Amino acid sequence: MKFSVAYKVFSIALSLLVLFSTFSLTIEKHFCGDVLIDVAVFTEIEKCTDDTVSVFDKTDISKKSCCKDEIEVIEGLSQLTINSFEDLEDIQKQLLFSFSYIYLNRFEDILSSVIPKDDYLPPLLIKDIQVLDESYLI
Repeated sequence: MKFSVAYKVFSIALSLLVLFSTFSLTIEKHFCGDVLIDVAVFTEIEKCTDDTVSVFDKTDISKKSCCKDEIEVIEGLSQLTINSFEDLEDIQKQLLFSFSYIYLNRFEDILSSVIPKDDYLPPLLIKDIQVLDESYLI
């Protein structure tokens, strides 16, 4: 049971690692002057009012806006590479094969191994020597 729980936790952790490595993220920041007004990750940012002022004449006088937007893009992996056994070099194939062979055969049957003193019986105690010599371990 311990191995099944550990296996499930390990597989969930690896799947989350793959998910977050392919996840792309855009962070938008809106500044007015040097003051950060709004930060948005999954929504649109709230902007200040327009700084454009129109005069009676048909000309638009526009001030230089003190507001600015910054966009940070965190890109994830676009393609995952899947390697097969044939893509490995010869030394890597040999190492993988030997590791798997040793790992699978490391559990030997203990019952089949020979225990040399299996039929040994200790001698029978006729008298308790510690009581006769009156030496007690404390």
